[in-house]
Amino acid sequence: MLVPEQINLYIAEHPEWQRKVLVRLRQLVHATCDNVQENWRNGVPSFDQDGMAVVSFATSKTSVSLCFPKGDQLKPGKLEFEPASGARCVRVAKFREKDKLPESAVKDLLKKALVCNSKANDEETKKKIHEPVELEAVLRKDPMAWANWESFSKETRVEYLEWVNDGRKVETRKHRIAKALELIREGITREEEPKRLRDA
Repeated sequence: MLVPEQINLYIAEHPEWQRKVLVRLRQLVHATCDNVQENWRNGVPSFDQDGMAVVSFATSKTSVSLCFPKGDQLKPGKLEFEPASGARCVRVAKFREKDKLPESAVKDLLKKALVCNSKANDEETKKKIHEPVELEAVLRKDPMAWANWESFSKETRVEYLEWVNDGRKVETRKHRIAKALELIREGITREEEPKRLRDA
């Protein structure tokens, strides 16, 4: 199933008031963010630019949320948001049934998120993180792992590369590469399995 169709189904499964909010937020994202790509991350719609998530949707029984992965670096302005539970950097703006959607404030925050992502992308480029030859060799020998690696976003791959490259000792790097292979083969990102990676 194509991602836009998956997002359409996601929206259709919600009550009418949430559907209206989700549809309008989706329109605002596309109207504000040039060349944004719709993606599906961790079971919810995500909107990416240059391989990095700008914003994603989430819902509860009483609210619709805009989630900003780098929200800790944003000033909320007229749109209030709060830290996401269990995610140190993420900030969430919640909208409830009787709330009037503050479209101007939403667009302003989306623009700030784009600027933040652009800076992060530039910093990553400057770091010139090189893919360890050992990791590439191991992944290429495993068709499933290599297919998942190729499908990962740039942001996800950088997280793995930084983790492997931070291993100063040869033994540490070998252990991390083996652990990375195990997770990548299962299609698991570092964000999805932080405990297993930290315990390595």
